Amino acid sequence: MDRIDVLVIGAGVVGLAVARALARAGREVVITEAEGRIGSGVSSRNSEVVHAGLYYPAGSLKARLCVRGKGLLYAFCAERGVDVRRCGKLIVATRAQDHAKLDAIVAHAQACGVHDLTRLTREQARELEPALECSAALLSPSSGIVDSHAFMTALLGDAERHGATLALASRFAGAERHAAGWRVRVADAAGGPDDQADKAGEADGFELDARWLVNAAGLDAQAVAGAMHGFPATAIPRRHVAKGHYFSLAGRAPFSRLIYPTPVDGGLGVHLTLDLGGQAKFGPDVQWLDDDRSAAALDYAVDPARSAGFYAEVRRYWPELPDGALAPAYSGIRPKLSGPGEPAADFVIAGPAAHGVAGVVQLFGIESPGLTASMAIGEEVAAIVHD
Repeated sequence: MDRIDVLVIGAGVVGLAVARALARAGREVVITEAEGRIGSGVSSRNSEVVHAGLYYPAGSLKARLCVRGKGLLYAFCAERGVDVRRCGKLIVATRAQDHAKLDAIVAHAQACGVHDLTRLTREQARELEPALECSAALLSPSSGIVDSHAFMTALLGDAERHGATLALASRFAGAERHAAGWRVRVADAAGGPDDQADKAGEADGFELDARWLVNAAGLDAQAVAGAMHGFPATAIPRRHVAKGHYFSLAGRAPFSRLIYPTPVDGGLGVHLTLDLGGQAKFGPDVQWLDDDRSAAALDYAVDPARSAGFYAEVRRYWPELPDGALAPAYSGIRPKLSGPGEPAADFVIAGPAAHGVAGVVQLFGIESPGLTASMAIGEEVAAIVHD
């Protein structure tokens, strides 16, 4: 029976950052990932934006870890040669009634230690981006874009250099407490659900003993927590899922910065982002899903008919968007802890002091700005895991 210090469940950007932090702290770490490659879930279906930390209530984990994580990410990428660019972002109001939202963003940002925002008039914004239409704007110079896959590869490489081990196509199938920690069952991801494996009497995979479990399973975090026998169901928050669609732009956009409208319920609005090659995409919109299925069973199809709503939203700040210029690109699904019309919930990073169960750290609701905050989340978890 293999015995390790920490099992990290999930090899998305957060799981990899956590594993790196723990390995660098001298822990013996194994990372299990149900898919056949790293970062194939939430981490591969986002805007790849490095957020400045403008939107989150002061004192929240999202606010603190976003600001801290932004600095760590930029420094790490510079050191490891990962493509990243501080291209800046404009948050635009297209109606007079949205100016109050800009004021609220400034207040939130300052309370969180972000003091580099500049308020712009319509004329000043158009000097920076002549194709833009707005009535006022904010300039965020520390916002940027990153090659998220190269970033994850670099995190994994650093974790492995410090002794961490990655097991792909390996599904967490359950765990039970014992005197020294947790007895964990890991199944071949090609196999059936855990209850089917139990009925068969055996399952391909392996078992190990871990002193600590870190649940970084993203969309499946609630299901993983539920498979830890003895962990109280009352400490597992309900998961809400919000799907966001992205459409790509044919040709090059006349913008050099990210363009964001003022926030909407459930997200940051249909914004324009650029990849490191200058290609533009728009999204995400917000489609709430009434769905309790596993991450593997969720539908990521993009309905081309949704582009009609995108044209309407984008033309509020780019009136010259040509007809027929948008093509379906991809979609992402966020593991949220708040539903439609509810105040946005904070990250949950819960160790034994919070839930009362020894040897486990649960990560719930790690959505945006999870990419930006990932290395700071790693620090947070490493501070919880102790001898």
